[in-house]
Amino acid sequence: MEHEMRAEYEEGVLPHADTPVKIWHMVRLDGTLAMCGRELAPAAATQTADVWGTPKGEPFCHSCGALYLREHPGDIG
Repeated sequence: MEHEMRAEYEEGVLPHADTPVKIWHMVRLDGTLAMCGRELAPAAATQTADVWGTPKGEPFCHSCGALYLREHPGDIG
């Protein structure tokens, strides 16, 4: 299954190109429901799952990370 990272922002903040990301979550490709169960804004920034585990992917949701690793155990960098 394909995944991507989707941004979560502070409560009440609308996503724009320069909006600071509160935390990154993992979603199934083109989805808005994070693996941890949080619903994310359809307009939120996304980045490839390849960024997971790198400084560009921080801060990252620990729950999403654990669930992602269960589906992709060979992706431990």
